[in-house]
Amino acid sequence: MMPVEGFEALARICPETVTLGLINGELEVQPVPDGDHGEIITWVAMQCVQQQPELRLYGQRGLRIGGDRNGRARPDGTLARVGRFAGDGPWSNPDRILMTVDVASYDESPVKACGYAAAGIPLRLLIDHRSGTLAVHSEPGPVRYRHQRLYDVGDAVTLPHPVSITLDTEELTNYTG
Repeated sequence: MMPVEGFEALARICPETVTLGLINGELEVQPVPDGDHGEIITWVAMQCVQQQPELRLYGQRGLRIGGDRNGRARPDGTLARVGRFAGDGPWSNPDRILMTVDVASYDESPVKACGYAAAGIPLRLLIDHRSGTLAVHSEPGPVRYRHQRLYDVGDAVTLPHPVSITLDTEELTNYTG
């Protein structure tokens, strides 16, 4: 079990070739994403802003997750209202976050999703560009999201309240499969 203070010190000096997370006291290390990954995140950001101009998708924002907020994660995208993170340090509390977005480029940790749910983040969008699927997780509970809806790339994906937008995912066919 790694203490939060030790993780934060390690994260400050971590090379740019990996992304770190701390989930239930365990260190999570993943390689830096590829180009398709970046295109997908940019696409999600554009879709959100076009439909809800008061929202922003913040990339790689450090979040305190888990029921006790002792976990640390950097989702690929964190959807919140404009100005939500003003004045925050490198790690933010999950209050007023509407959704996290992750693109599964490598093995996806189910523990990360449990941490988002336990933190009370209303929605999680997981885009798996290898399999061409999108999963919308909603109804956060103390240990997991209670509801998951799976879509194929090309489908219209409805993101429920509090995001309340529909993603036309046809463009994602360029970056998946």
